[in-house]
Formats: sequence, C-alpha cells, structure tokens
Amino acid sequence: MSGNGRLITVSNRVAMPNPNRPAAGGLAVGVLAALEDEGGVWFGWDGKLTASDSHDPQHVTRGKITFSTIDLNEREYELYYNGFSNRVLWPLFHYLLSYMLYDRREFEAYLRVNALFARKLKPLLEPDDIIWVHDYHLIPLAAELRNAGVDQPIGFFLHVPFPGYDVLQALPDHEYLLRSLSAYDVVGFQTERDLASFREAMTHPIIGGELAEGNRIDVPGGSLIADVYPIGIDVDGIATLAEANKDTENVQRMRASLGNRELLIGVDRLDYSKGLRRRFQAYERLLERYPSNQGNLVFMQIAPPTRVGIRAYEEIRAQLERTAGQINGRFADMDWVPIRYLNKGFDRPTLMGMLRTARVGLVTPIRDGMNLVAKEYLASQDAEDPGVLVLSKLAGAAHELTEAVLVNPYDTEDVADGINRSLHMPADERRERHAAMLKTLRRNDITAWRTRFVADLRKKRR
Repeated sequence: MSGNGRLITVSNRVAMPNPNRPAAGGLAVGVLAALEDEGGVWFGWDGKLTASDSHDPQHVTRGKITFSTIDLNEREYELYYNGFSNRVLWPLFHYLLSYMLYDRREFEAYLRVNALFARKLKPLLEPDDIIWVHDYHLIPLAAELRNAGVDQPIGFFLHVPFPGYDVLQALPDHEYLLRSLSAYDVVGFQTERDLASFREAMTHPIIGGELAEGNRIDVPGGSLIADVYPIGIDVDGIATLAEANKDTENVQRMRASLGNRELLIGVDRLDYSKGLRRRFQAYERLLERYPSNQGNLVFMQIAPPTRVGIRAYEEIRAQLERTAGQINGRFADMDWVPIRYLNKGFDRPTLMGMLRTARVGLVTPIRDGMNLVAKEYLASQDAEDPGVLVLSKLAGAAHELTEAVLVNPYDTEDVADGINRSLHMPADERRERHAAMLKTLRRNDITAWRTRFVADLRKKRR
C-alpha cells in the first residue's frame, strides 16, 4: 500500500471475489483491480435487504483489501436503487428519456441512502485516507460527508455517460445533483464527450462555475479537477486467461457444436441501453442481404438478467425472446440454428475462452460509458489470427478503439454491412487492426486508470 494513506473506495454494491460467480460488471472489475494493486477498503452495500434499518458495517479482509459492508432496508432500497437510480438516472444519463419515470419520493429515498452511507462510512475513516466514490448511485455522498465534517480528499468517477445540459435539465433535481458534484475534489469521466458535457453544465448560470487552467473548474466555495480517465482492463491477465481456457470442456463443447461455422458473439447485461433487439435485427438483415452466410454462421448472445422487477427490463427480455424465435423460425435448418440466445451468465474463465473462439465480437450499444467487453474481446484474441471487433460509435470505447469496425447501432444496414465486412477481412488487415488496438489497450490499461486518478486525488489534500 502507498505510504500516502489508505484508498477508500465506495460503491453501491461491494463485490467480493467469487470464482464460481458469473463475471462481474465493469465497475466491479475495475475497482477490484485498483484495490488489489493499491490496497485499502471497499465500502458499500452487501446485497442483503432487511425489514429494519441498516446495521453497523461488517468487515472481511482478503489480502490487501478490507471489504466493509452494510445491509439496506428493503423499502428504501426499492425506492433508491430500482427507483431513482435506475428508473431516472440510468435512462437520463444514457440519453433515453422515454424510459425515465420520475417520482419525488424516490429522489428523497436516494438522498436518505446517501446520507446513510456517509454516517456509516465516517467512523471508519483515518486522517490520511483518500476517498474514491463510484457511479451515479452516490452522487450526493461527498456533500453529505462534507456536512459531517470530513475533510479528506474525495473523488468521484462516473462509469456511465454524462449527458449534455439540454438532456440533463429534464431532471427536476438536476441543479441539486450538479451542486453535489461540486463538493468533490476530482471528478472523472470515460470520454472527452462526457467531460465537455460536464463543463457545459458546471459553467451554466444555474451553477456559475468558471473554467480555469489545468482542467480545474472554479465553483462557488472552491474548485475541482475534472478530467478524462478511460477505464481499462488487465490486458495480459485477460490474454493469459483466454489462452488457458480455450480448450476447456465447456469451450470444446461449444466449438464442437459449431462444426465448421464461424462464431459471432455478444456479451451484455440484459439492458435496453445495449441495443440488443436492434443487434438481432441487424443479424437478420445480414442473413437477408448476404445469403451466403446462411448456414455458415452462429450468433451467440449471452445476456444475463439484471435489475429484476423493473418493468422495462422484463419487457426487453420478452422482446428478445420473441425476436430470436422469429429469426430462428425464419432461417433455421435441420442442422443449423442462426441465433443462440442465452439468458444466463458464465464464469469469467469460460467467458474469456468463448471470446477467444469468436471470429467477430459484436458490441453495439445505443449508448455506453465505456464497455469493457469490447476491450476484453480484443485482449482475448490470438494475435496471429485475431477476430474483428464490430463496435458502436456511441460506446465510450469507440473514442479509443478507432481501428475497430465502427457502426451506427440505430442503422441495421450499417451493422449488417460491418459484420459482413469483418467476416471477409483479410488476415493481414485483421492483424494490423488488432495490433494497433492492443497498443491502445496497454497504454490505457487498468493500472493507468487507477494510477492517474489516485495521483490527482492525492494532490487535492486539503
């Protein structure tokens, strides 16, 4: 651990490592990698719901990491998480206002849970700590900690997009959230586009901030650093994992079931922002427009369920099952099913082995903060015979991975053409594109992400 004090990371959910659990999302993967390198404390909800108020934190130490977790009241969780966080902030930040369902009672619960996090975290803090808060669930946390007298440096990293002010102002409480963000010392984003949107919002007359030198924004009562810190992956770790698992029993079974057919793969949480229905329709268009692919391809979509109980997510699951069934009914033959839709997760080693096998990786969200699956797909490939990444222009990863086959996820013709182009790309071109993107992945890997953010946060000691 650094001699400069502990790193205290805070997120809505704490994910203790479990080799038998399906692969964690980008936030969990990134936070774990940072803490394994830096050492420190991970504080947040333990996944348990109770009928009573939250109890004092429970602590478990594994290696250099102490996991400090609290439980949450079931009613408060429903309002704070399924309510304001995921029925309001998630669609708003992904520019999908038609999915936004605002209820002031849910916003008030969001404030109460953030205040609870602050009350439970404060007694655990030591004078030399720095605090790194993650994602949209906990935007007000710094303001709550400051009100409680905490003066250690506090940083915030947003894993999802940050919308332009014209979109943000659709939220009745947007001024409160912006003022809450001004309580942080460092605010980080995935892309330059997100940073530009944040600067626009903070310099709006409603806040009155002013841009200054060195990525500083002067705000009423202080100043903060706002910058781009694209989250990365452990490139060599993924490559080693994929190589080690390319011939496991599960992956061999999958390859045997393919026969001589090429594999297209998509790996996404079951979420409307991932554009899965449009992706299915683009694949259908590929089979229509380029009929020589019929019988020679298999598209495997892995989509573990998420946010069970939210109606929008139940609807997208039903839509995907219907669409996959229609496409299979239309094109399938006795020995070929064009789409394999798996509404389940897989352990990380198996998943990396699957990614390595795929000729094309399909990452076509209609909006995404970064999307680490795109990076994992590239790192998992055999450098001598790599597959091709088809990537949405609206994913944060597209700002870095410019050598991917970039497509507009709203245009099914464009996506279909991109897939077909990838399937017929010469080996030399595939190797050249892969090598260029791998170089980018190494430059912006998980260590660079953590190192830059933590270094900037340490400079802000008050």
